[in-house]
Amino acid sequence: MATVDIKNLNNEVVGKLDLADAVFGGPINEGLMHLAVKQYLASLRSGTHKTKTRAEVSGSGKKPWRQKGTGRARVGEIRNPLWRKGGIVMGPQPRDYSAPLPRKMFRAALKSALALKLKENQLNVVEAFNLENHKTKAFAQALARLGFDRKVLLIDHQENLNLKLAARNLSDVQLLPNLQVTPYHVLNARHVVFSRAAIQALQEVLAK
Repeated sequence: MATVDIKNLNNEVVGKLDLADAVFGGPINEGLMHLAVKQYLASLRSGTHKTKTRAEVSGSGKKPWRQKGTGRARVGEIRNPLWRKGGIVMGPQPRDYSAPLPRKMFRAALKSALALKLKENQLNVVEAFNLENHKTKAFAQALARLGFDRKVLLIDHQENLNLKLAARNLSDVQLLPNLQVTPYHVLNARHVVFSRAAIQALQEVLAK
């Protein structure tokens, strides 16, 4: 069973936490993580792209000239896709890019991502995000003391208004509730920082 140091915001070790092998000690499935990341990014696409077909562009459907006798190429209408301002053939149409990912696959991918971060020493636990105020500067200094320089993912167990206000102006910091974290969020961060309550609650869910 792996263990991780629990620190406070002054970068002082205040205890240790045992991590469940069922969550953090399993095999790292790169293919499954890749699939989960693709599924998440696809779900973010709006799918509102649209080109007009020959039935939708402006212009008359009248034949510009007779079929034979003019010496010119035959043509049926000015909305012809071969003509300038004509319709688009097989262009993109609105569609839904989201695809379901089975719960077992999602959880397995999340476990793999967490195990990878633990292996790379990028998984961190703080006792609690107890901030005296909502000042961004003070919170940025606390992150600097902990050695978190960029792409920090903060995961807390409950609503923390001071933390939310202090972190929202930091471009390299993302704050998520523990049950909304995805493999993409974990893999996209350089430092994954859990509160003690958040990682314990997540372990209970994923260990089932």
